[in-house]
Amino acid sequence: MEAAHEQTFNEPGYSIHVIETEKYKTNTIMIKMRAPLEKETVTMRALLPHVLQSGTEHAPSAAAFRTALDELYGALFFADSAKKGNEHVLTFTMEAANEHYLNGENDLFDRALALLADVLFRPKLKEGLFPEKTVQQEKRSLQQRIRSIYDDKTRYASLKLVEEMYKEDPYALPAGGLLEKVEPIDPSSLYAYYQKALVEDVIDIFVIGDVNAQEAVKKIKEYLPFSDRSAVMTQTETGAVSKEVQVIREMQDINQGKLNIGCRTTITYDDPQFVAMQVSNGILGAFAHSKLFMNVREKESLAYYAASRLDSHKGFVMMLAGIDQKNYDKTVQIMNEQLEEMKKGNISDLEMTQTKALLKNQLQESADTARGMVEVLYHNISSGTNRPIDQWLKDIEAVTKEQAAAAAQTISVDTVYFLSGKEEI
Repeated sequence: MEAAHEQTFNEPGYSIHVIETEKYKTNTIMIKMRAPLEKETVTMRALLPHVLQSGTEHAPSAAAFRTALDELYGALFFADSAKKGNEHVLTFTMEAANEHYLNGENDLFDRALALLADVLFRPKLKEGLFPEKTVQQEKRSLQQRIRSIYDDKTRYASLKLVEEMYKEDPYALPAGGLLEKVEPIDPSSLYAYYQKALVEDVIDIFVIGDVNAQEAVKKIKEYLPFSDRSAVMTQTETGAVSKEVQVIREMQDINQGKLNIGCRTTITYDDPQFVAMQVSNGILGAFAHSKLFMNVREKESLAYYAASRLDSHKGFVMMLAGIDQKNYDKTVQIMNEQLEEMKKGNISDLEMTQTKALLKNQLQESADTARGMVEVLYHNISSGTNRPIDQWLKDIEAVTKEQAAAAAQTISVDTVYFLSGKEEI
C-alpha cells in the first residue's frame, strides 16, 4: 500500500503532524490531549469533552453547534476519552469536506478549524465558569453511561477483571470515569481543571487531507494558541506477576457466565518482539480461526464466545469466554491448555497464514480512513517508537512460529475472574 508520509513540526506547546494526501475527500483535524491516569482527575476528564461540545461563545447551544456544522457542508465533530497504558487521552476531531471538491469555497478548512478552536478555547461560559445547567445535565448523562456498564455483563466483567488485577496501578481506572466522583464535580472545579489541562496536557495535533503542510501549520498556530509546556511521558510499567493465580468469583442474577482470565506479558508496543506478540495473540484468540474459538467453542461447545485481547500499551492479555457456569472448570483448563500449546510452538501453517492475513487486513483497513490512520500514528507517538505502516506489514509477514511461541512464553496468568449466576458452581 502507499506509505503515508507524516511530517512532524514540534512547537514549544505541542506537536503538529501533517499527512498530505488526496486519498480522502475530507480534511480531518484531530487534537489529542494526554495526561497521566489519576483517580482524582479521570472523571473530570471523562466529563470535560461533553461539556465543551455542548456550546461555544459563537454557538451557545447544542442546536446552534449542530447548525454551525451543517453550514460547513455537514462537517462531523467527535469528542471522547480513552485509556492508553497508564495515560488518559482526550480526542477532539473535526472532519470537513475538502474545499477542492466544492465550487466557490476556498475557506472551508479555516472555518472548520475556527469552530474546533471555539470548542477548546472559547466554550460557552456563565459568569466566567461553565454554566451550572450544562454541567448538571452532562453529569447526569455521564452517570447514566457509567451505570449502563453494569447491564452490559461482558463489558462489566472485563472492567472488573482489570480493576482487581491492577488494584495498586492507575491502569485499574476506567477511562469513562468513576461513579462516586461524578456528583462532587461543580462548574468551578471543572473549569479549573479545564484550564489546567489546556496548559499541562501533552498535545498532538493531526491534519490529514489534501492540504499544504506549511500552510496547515501556519493556520494551526494561528487558531490554536496552546501555551509552551514540557512534554512529559508517563512511564507505564507492566507490573509484577502474582506468585499465585488470583481467583475471583462474583454472583449476579444472570444466565450466561462471564469468564475472564487476565495475563501479563513483558512485551509492549515499543518492544522489538511486539509484532511477534501480535501474531501470537492472533493465533491464540483474536479471530474465528484462533485456538480459543476453535477448541473452546467449536470443538467442545463450551462457550457462546471465546477470544483473547491484547493491550500492547500495558502488556495485558485477556482470555475471555461466555459460558454456562457448570462448564467453568473444564473451560479454564482448555483455555490454559491453548496458551500452553502456543508456548510449545504447536502452531499450524494454516494458523500462521490466516492470522497474518487478517492482521495485515486490519492494519490496512485502519489506514483507509483518516481517523484510523491517526490512531495508527498515535501508537508510535504515545510509545516513543517509529513503526511505519509499510514496515509493520512486512514485519507481520516475517514472524516465524518460533518467534510467536517465544512471545507467548512471556505470558503469565495472573487473575481469573468469573461472573456467574447465583446457583452453585
